Amino acid sequence: MTTARSLTNAVAVVTGAGSGIGAAVVTLLAQAGATVVLIGRNIEKLQQVNDTLATPGLCIAGDVGDSNFCNRAITQTQDTYGKLDLLINNAGAMHRASAADTTDAAWQQIMRTNVDGVFYMSRAGVAAMRNKDNKGGAIVNTASTCGLVGAAGIAAYCASKGAVVQLTRAMALECAADKITVNAVCPGAIEAPMLFSAHAEDTDMAQVRERNIQAIPLKQIANADEVARAIVYLASEPHITGSMLSIDGGYTAG
Repeated sequence: MTTARSLTNAVAVVTGAGSGIGAAVVTLLAQAGATVVLIGRNIEKLQQVNDTLATPGLCIAGDVGDSNFCNRAITQTQDTYGKLDLLINNAGAMHRASAADTTDAAWQQIMRTNVDGVFYMSRAGVAAMRNKDNKGGAIVNTASTCGLVGAAGIAAYCASKGAVVQLTRAMALECAADKITVNAVCPGAIEAPMLFSAHAEDTDMAQVRERNIQAIPLKQIANADEVARAIVYLASEPHITGSMLSIDGGYTAG
């Protein structure tokens, strides 16, 4: 019988760590005994989260859509802590428009963050996990229910999260021999900044929240901690790989 992967003294990289789900994951991993490397665009936000930890980690600001930055971040992690055990690909961006109304620039920006970022970080992360003395580790990606079912008005986002789902499956198969598990969480509506981002200026956010609540069978929006707990679970279970764990109150059950 396999036992849970110990997070004590594990080294974990978390992208999109400055707020929302990413910040919640950082907190839970640190509480479990892991050393955390926080990655995001805003160094001040990263440092604010880092300052709340009993044992602060390392903050690295940059763009995960830049493969050179991803390579440097993983190398800096190895140089600082000697290894990499966990990679949480949580950085993400939202664009609200139909396919017909999505510009080239908007499409490219969503793909750069949501797909390129996951790929570049994972490619560098797998190399680091394979090269350490005790091979193995875990990658957990933040996908979305929008990667499993369609949603009108956010075409680029749906396409990007669908790509994350398929990349997760492919890499789970490719990395199995190295005891590296690759999974994804698929949140629905979450009480986090992205739910309220990229709307038109006159949008009533109370209506946004209520509209999402009515679409969820449990009639409740999840919070970032609920998603973070699922991520930590997947990071700690060595016999789960290639799985998409929905945290959506039953939204995708129908």
